[in-house]
Amino acid sequence: MKQRQLGKNGPWISAIGLGCMGFSPSTYGLPTSEADSIATMHRALDLGVTFFDTAETYGRGHNEEVVGRAIRGRRQEVFLATKFGITRAWNDQQPGARSIDGRPETVRRSIDGSLERLGVDHVDLYYQHRVDLDVPVEETVGAMAQLVKEGKVRHLGLSEASAQSIRRAHKVHPIAAVQSELSLWSRDVDENGVFATLRELGIALVPYSPLGRGFLSGKLRSANDIPQDDFRRTLPRFAPEHFDRNLEVVARVRALAGKRGATAAQVALAWVLARGEDVIPIPGTTRIERLEENVGAAALELSSAELSALDAVAGSFSGPRYADMSWVNR
Repeated sequence: MKQRQLGKNGPWISAIGLGCMGFSPSTYGLPTSEADSIATMHRALDLGVTFFDTAETYGRGHNEEVVGRAIRGRRQEVFLATKFGITRAWNDQQPGARSIDGRPETVRRSIDGSLERLGVDHVDLYYQHRVDLDVPVEETVGAMAQLVKEGKVRHLGLSEASAQSIRRAHKVHPIAAVQSELSLWSRDVDENGVFATLRELGIALVPYSPLGRGFLSGKLRSANDIPQDDFRRTLPRFAPEHFDRNLEVVARVRALAGKRGATAAQVALAWVLARGEDVIPIPGTTRIERLEENVGAAALELSSAELSALDAVAGSFSGPRYADMSWVNR
């Protein structure tokens, strides 16, 4: 597996990471097996994927527990990232309720809970999952910086932060990475100044959902392919009024992939990787065969003509990526 540096002065990690959110139930409406999840993570390590991404909110803590069990005995092989700041009801009274909490006391409480669930004494990268507009980002990052001094955290990150928030945070403590969507499905970071800001400050971009939550894989043929309790049914681009039009765009990616003897997912990932050595995508999957397919994208070099053809496709999808965009670019 090729390596990329996490920010200007950060460590070298695998060029492709593993998003672990799907290892918890109720995310994509499909049953999950802990044994299968752990087997997938172990296979990722065997393939040289060292960058694992989880969060305290995924499965209300369950995800970190599973990741922790998977890396037990192999901790030294893993660059481990988790996140705090999106709080959900930890009971069944309001299962969908969530809010953003960036208070310093929440930072301290959250890291201790994450370390316990993961079974580790530190995490390598700690993200604020969403910027709390009611708490100055300087206060939140100041509390995160204290965790670095205490040895509980090695590097700091933000997720879905605006260019202004990134600049303010970086003045308090160096930010190593910012996690946001970047894919043929979404080029928001190109349009809102975030990518340019990261390049200026020497911060890595970690694209989540680089395959458009599975849409760019070309495996979906109809909105009916999505389970009823799959959260993607809440996303506008998966709604029937947008789905068929978006399939037409994916067909163009599949056609290019066919000419290269690759899959649509590999071409979509290769396009993300081609954006620069400071871009480290974290596609998620629960299946070993999909993991191996994704890893294959690291060896796929696209020509300038192919990249231009894909640039023409990028951003042409129908519908916003979230129904409520107030949760992003804060």
